[in-house]
Amino acid sequence: MGVLAFRQKNSRGTFKPHLAVKFRTDGGNLCTFSIDSTRVPNKQPQPDAYLVTHAHSDHNGKSAMLSDLSVSTEKTAKALEIRHEREFKGRTLACGDSIDINGVTVKTYQTGHTAGAVGFYWVNDVGTRILVTGDVKDPSALPKCDVLITEANYGDHSDPSCHFEDDIEGFRNVMECGSQVAFGAYAFGKAQRAVELLRDIGYHGTIAMEEKSLLLTRSLVDNAGDIVAIGECDEGEVCIVPPWDLKKLPHSMKKYVLTGRLDYSYPALQISDHLDANGLAKMVEDIDPELTIVYHPSGERPEKFASYLNSVGREAVSLDQVSNVLSNEFL
Repeated sequence: MGVLAFRQKNSRGTFKPHLAVKFRTDGGNLCTFSIDSTRVPNKQPQPDAYLVTHAHSDHNGKSAMLSDLSVSTEKTAKALEIRHEREFKGRTLACGDSIDINGVTVKTYQTGHTAGAVGFYWVNDVGTRILVTGDVKDPSALPKCDVLITEANYGDHSDPSCHFEDDIEGFRNVMECGSQVAFGAYAFGKAQRAVELLRDIGYHGTIAMEEKSLLLTRSLVDNAGDIVAIGECDEGEVCIVPPWDLKKLPHSMKKYVLTGRLDYSYPALQISDHLDANGLAKMVEDIDPELTIVYHPSGERPEKFASYLNSVGREAVSLDQVSNVLSNEFL
């Protein structure tokens, strides 16, 4: 298929995050894309691009954004700049647009995981279609491919916690019970989704947010409506803060955490930014690759998802099964 997926070792002998792929362009040139990984030291040979699917920390944009070889969407770059207070040095494009990387046309497709999150798609010299998804919430825009490189955050079909549906009705019911409601949501990703959900269910009032959440939402969400900093509105309005800040809000407020986790002291509403196990399997079925490489997250779930795919007749390997290992010197 003309694709070499490999892992890299750093100077300490440990693995760099995630993986990279080598392939040839239509012109026969060897090309390397590093996927959601940290930068290679400048003194070592560089990849042709650092592809950053989105701005969550476990996809290592904080490191890659300092290279002029980094590539992300405009919203991902903006989120990285706000989160890490440093300039994005690479190239950006709008969600859904294409970019030329050393003669390779790389297309982007929205994944619905966070504002600006996309999958990257390209074709190598022998016509193999390659798709890197990052994390996925809505796979409806993703194209068919031959090699799929994807996630397994909830890919363990044997784990009941990996099977869920978003409790939109529960979210709506909370809002129908009156004002003075606070939602615990991570500043990047979940907070913006909470604002969008509130507007979707018809809440048009003011939303008070913690400072970083507010800055990210103003920069990333179209039609966010009236959003202000905590303390700039009446206590009767809705608040969105990181889960650990709920305790700082008045005791009179009803407080909920938007999460699938059960270890918070506040009631949880199941609102996820990911597909569950069945959703991931359906995504692979619809994309219909010849090979799936499961590269994220750490732990056992990539191997378990790859094992499940193999059990239903779809060839798959997980990151820990990728035996091609190169040091920086041999990139």
